[in-house]
Amino acid sequence: MKFLKRISKFDPFLILSVVVISTISLLSIHSSVGQEAAFRQGLFVLFGFLIFILLSFVDWRIFKENSFLVLGLYLASIALLLGLLFFGPEIRNVQRWFRIGPVMFSPAELAKLTLIILLAKYFSVRHVELYKIRHIILSGVYAFIPTYLVFKQPDMGTAVIFLILWGSILVISGIKLKHFLALSGVALASLGLVWGFLMQDYQQERVLSFFNPQLDPQGIGWGGTHARTAIGHGGLLGQGLGQGSQTQYGFLPEPHTDFIFAAIAEEMGFIVVFVLIAAIAVIVWRMMKVVFQAESNFPRLFVSGFLIIVMFQSFVNIGMNLGLLPVMGTPLPFVSYGGSSILFTFAGLGIFENIRYNNN
Repeated sequence: MKFLKRISKFDPFLILSVVVISTISLLSIHSSVGQEAAFRQGLFVLFGFLIFILLSFVDWRIFKENSFLVLGLYLASIALLLGLLFFGPEIRNVQRWFRIGPVMFSPAELAKLTLIILLAKYFSVRHVELYKIRHIILSGVYAFIPTYLVFKQPDMGTAVIFLILWGSILVISGIKLKHFLALSGVALASLGLVWGFLMQDYQQERVLSFFNPQLDPQGIGWGGTHARTAIGHGGLLGQGLGQGSQTQYGFLPEPHTDFIFAAIAEEMGFIVVFVLIAAIAVIVWRMMKVVFQAESNFPRLFVSGFLIIVMFQSFVNIGMNLGLLPVMGTPLPFVSYGGSSILFTFAGLGIFENIRYNNN
């Protein structure tokens, strides 16, 4: 009875939005890559909901008060990221996943969630001392380690997400303006070094093709060009499931991951795209409501961090499909195919739901 009573207190707007997004995702994946992939994604969504329910019953204070738990999660994610560089299989010239039988596991998704928890805990007890530069430096070290490890995979999109997360939580925590300006200056100065010494040729070509789409239309610019074509073909009602020329005939690469937004637009049309974006906006709204109502620092910082991840990934994925941003391989939350992304996003949502419930 107590369990059912707690379930009845779940945020209906949040649940309905996730169900709508997941349904659109499953329909698109079934259409673009087949029944088996859709079945697997459906299992990931089901397990994700179970994780969501489980973590919604776990008091969020366990993360705030148990330093060993938080540090253990962080070190485990770092160990997995490091192990990936030595033991992870190379798939399409990158090392981003462990293969466990038929299942692929991405440690970067675990690292996203653990970094949110760690930074929220760190700054929730040190916000009054944020004027001390050592806290900025130490928190930067925490963020830089996973950033560097995922960049070496290489995964530029996730590396950028880690840095955006760290910088955003610094701002929310109340960093001094002069410190913020100094960090911004260092970041801008570092771009040249990253471009010249760290970025691989194909990553540089992606950026260059964004500014000049005709630079290599048959190569690095292929995906972005056909994503825009697919979106343009969709119109109001779409071409119909299984009927999109760009999606079905192989012109649109990765129609279930990087370019799933374009596949949805082509086959389901603007109305479904509007519903999809509206559902994401509802999730953002429910999180922002908790951010402004939170009565202590940890819940406000955790929800802010999770919200930043959802918003940034949505913005980047949709932006690169529309040709507004370079292609970075960033998944669209709750939509792109991938078990790790689905499971850890639901895990973050479960922690958020517990914070929302206890806050009310």
